[in-house]
Amino acid sequence: MTPPTSSRPFQQIDVFTAVPCQGNPLAVVLDGTGLDDARMQRFARWTNLSETAFVLPPTDPAADYRVRIFTPGAELPFAGHPTLGTCHAWLAAGGRPKSPERIVQQCGIGLVTLRREAAGGAPGGGRLAFAAPPLARSAPSPSLLAKVARALGLEAAQLIAAQVLDNGPVWLGLLLDDAETVLALQPDHRALRTLGVKVGVAGLHAADETPLLARRSNREARAFAHVAAVSASAASAGAPSAPEAATAAAERPALEVRAFAAPIGVDEDPVTGSLNASLAQWLIAEGHLDERYVAGQGRCLGRDGRVHVARDAQGQVWIGGDSVTCIEGSVRL
Repeated sequence: MTPPTSSRPFQQIDVFTAVPCQGNPLAVVLDGTGLDDARMQRFARWTNLSETAFVLPPTDPAADYRVRIFTPGAELPFAGHPTLGTCHAWLAAGGRPKSPERIVQQCGIGLVTLRREAAGGAPGGGRLAFAAPPLARSAPSPSLLAKVARALGLEAAQLIAAQVLDNGPVWLGLLLDDAETVLALQPDHRALRTLGVKVGVAGLHAADETPLLARRSNREARAFAHVAAVSASAASAGAPSAPEAATAAAERPALEVRAFAAPIGVDEDPVTGSLNASLAQWLIAEGHLDERYVAGQGRCLGRDGRVHVARDAQGQVWIGGDSVTCIEGSVRL
């Protein structure tokens, strides 16, 4: 017997972009009350997006709302772009957080704090950012690493570092020799599915490929060179003003990221908040990146996502991104 359906408020949000169709889309059912696991999973399979979120009343008094997150193949305890997109949709639908300074989401890993950010990462603006959950990381087994490298078509010299990253979702994180290597990958998704491992790859863009000591100790010189290069390029094209050039420089990614998640039914995810969170915690701690940077993701899928990363004075990493509502209405479930 077919279960009864009802009309439920629905939004589709594009996350990690301010421009529709350039980020990672998220389906948000704003009232998931009464839906069982099977119906949530069926709808997530039908949307065929990397994730679908269902908003529910919180069971923890500290939370503003609760969310369950499904890929086409499974439920996730946490994911980054659904965290930002669900919060955006909840606020747009009239949600009112208990505190003016933060929004608290309840999900499978517990409570996740979000804040509003201005351009440049300062608290209090329109962009949302979530506090990266605690990260557990460890060295991968050499045999697994060799099999994954084979599935990605990597040569040994192209692999700089590797870690198993666990902040709810588990990723095998790989730092490659540069962004061009990341963008050129043509993975064997069937092999990755057989291995049962989700793989996140990252590489520094050319402007940031300096020796490690310089990256650690000469941050101001790097920033000056970066802005100067963008300004010079803009001037030679006869184009934008100095403020526009500075804005372009601030948005230019230092890191290129791709996420391969065949074991959960997503060959490649357009823009991935949870992976970027764990990569940031790892790569900042190891000195590969500064405490504030922008990551790009999605180019190989025709997207142009931007992930804004910042580590505050207390050592908390924040993952920020713009979101835009693309579809608003109702769905029968």
